[in-house]
Amino acid sequence: MSDTHRTARISRTTSESSIELHLDLDGTGQSTINTSVPFYDHLLTAFAKHSLTDLTVTATGDTHIDVHHTVEDIGIALGLAIREALGDKAGISRFGDALVPLDEALVQAVVDISGRPYLVHTGEPAGFELHLIGGHFTGSMVRHVFEAITFNAGLTVHVTVLGGRDPHHIAEAEFKAFARAFREAKALDPLVSGIPSTKGVL
Repeated sequence: MSDTHRTARISRTTSESSIELHLDLDGTGQSTINTSVPFYDHLLTAFAKHSLTDLTVTATGDTHIDVHHTVEDIGIALGLAIREALGDKAGISRFGDALVPLDEALVQAVVDISGRPYLVHTGEPAGFELHLIGGHFTGSMVRHVFEAITFNAGLTVHVTVLGGRDPHHIAEAEFKAFARAFREAKALDPLVSGIPSTKGVL
């Protein structure tokens, strides 16, 4: 197996946001996150830590209007970076799953680095999508981020909220569960020879 780290750097600028993102899939979970949206910083820091992905994000955007554009655009950039860093996906485990609690919240996430973008996201309690977390981050943005990541990275992802009451706990458990499942899926497996697919390509 190669000692070369799987890295990517994405610069993305639109009329609504400007993003610089760097990741290393073979890191130790170190992160420097400044999205201008504090709770999103918290979620991405948790993703980096628990997926063992080194992640640097610097972003600005029209958050005086709404955090939506900046948050979603960072998700797009993160997905593009994951896709680029994975390369041809030779030697990866491909599949990962995790069950993660945060106090009363419990979330299951399953990841397949399939090359086929698909998201199944269920179980958030009624009204979660309307709740302001930290006074600025609406619960609806959680699904938007997972959509942006999965569709741009080419992942099949199932996220299921099995329980929870506190919106902060639910959102954070979702990101931690996704991170742990992704950590398993991206891992290089010494028993895997070539591309882990009967098609020969992912």
